[in-house]
Amino acid sequence: MCSTHTMAVFKEAGANACFCLLSRRVSKITAAMPSRAMDCLRRLVPFRYFGRTDNMERSDKKMTPQIHSFSAYQDRIVMSLVEKQFFLNRTVSKSKYVSVLGLLIAGSLFANQPEQVSIHDPAMAKEGDTYYLFSTGPGVTFYSSKDMETWKLRGRVFPGEPSWARRVASDFNGHIWGPDIVHHDGKFYLYYAVSAFGKNTSAIGVTVNKTLNPDSPDYKWEDRGIVLKSVPKRDLWNAIDPNIIVDENGAPWMSFGSFWSGIKLVKLDSSWTALAEPQEWFSIAKRERSVLIDDREPGPAEIEAPFIFKKGDYYYLFVSWGLCCRGKDSTYRIMVGRSKDVKGPYLDKDGRSMAEGGGSLVLAGNNKWYGVGSNSAYTFDGKGYLVFHAYEAADNGLQKLKIAEIKWDAMQWPVIDEKVLDEYKSVLVE
Repeated sequence: MCSTHTMAVFKEAGANACFCLLSRRVSKITAAMPSRAMDCLRRLVPFRYFGRTDNMERSDKKMTPQIHSFSAYQDRIVMSLVEKQFFLNRTVSKSKYVSVLGLLIAGSLFANQPEQVSIHDPAMAKEGDTYYLFSTGPGVTFYSSKDMETWKLRGRVFPGEPSWARRVASDFNGHIWGPDIVHHDGKFYLYYAVSAFGKNTSAIGVTVNKTLNPDSPDYKWEDRGIVLKSVPKRDLWNAIDPNIIVDENGAPWMSFGSFWSGIKLVKLDSSWTALAEPQEWFSIAKRERSVLIDDREPGPAEIEAPFIFKKGDYYYLFVSWGLCCRGKDSTYRIMVGRSKDVKGPYLDKDGRSMAEGGGSLVLAGNNKWYGVGSNSAYTFDGKGYLVFHAYEAADNGLQKLKIAEIKWDAMQWPVIDEKVLDEYKSVLVE
């Protein structure tokens, strides 16, 4: 039985639930909690009461907890909340009872619902009958699935971190950003970025593997090092968010960029691990930025995460406008332009070049999903798919995986039905 006081607190929080929290022993308290209530605490309590933890997700100016890799530090915070009697000590204000217990309630109410994949910057590849999903996270987090709905967490690409990472970005925190995965000449090339928040102390690297199946004896990532790096005060661009596209002649090109002067395109050599010489560079998308802004600052030009997708006669350049990773304040949205030449110009539906601020809306957030973006695009078994993340209002703005079939209008522009935000729900399994 719970005490009358404990029941009163839960009633005040608006919950029809009861946790027997009278015991001061941590083991008894945590044993009485549904596992998802504990997950809720691990994800939300450190951010709500302690601010930054050691389990943070990428953002240019702000960091938020990520659900799929709880740290020992977070568990210690959860335990300390219990041991410090946030729930039991009557000297604590009633508002704190309600705030913290509300988190437990939220976890318990969702205890019987399948856990979704919480992910940023998803990139996908298919090997055999299995899909592999890669995301921003510690060492590049990855998952596998047979149906693009039920996903299993498989671990991380880098057990530690790239050997060169801290030479490029002294503030690097172990989270590798914005991966892209492509298959070439019997091998998989995974491009990724190392950076520091709000700075262009950044570099794009590449690691190579014969297979994506971690159970295969041939599974072994071999890092090929830096492909390209940006240097503050020297470069007015940011070497993150790489994406590889092959032109009609079989030559590889890499698009990349975030804020500053926008999205760049550069040609790679035949190794796919270095820039071609002589170098060929193009600016393919940007937003307005005053020349008076300090070159070290990202500025107001909110554009990043390029992805070029070939269909028919056109190369389609998808980008994300707005701000990510800010919960209810996220303004991410997916924009597009197209060109018959990989080098551009990429024009929107009104004929305006994306290099001059143009772009046509593909998908934006709504009152249930605060923002959507950082997409990739693929053709699997004759169908086109857009893969992206979205911030769910009902789950405190937590990022969720979304996969949508791409439809095409009469003028061959991509169309995404907003209903997919509610209809597609991934399932994370053990």
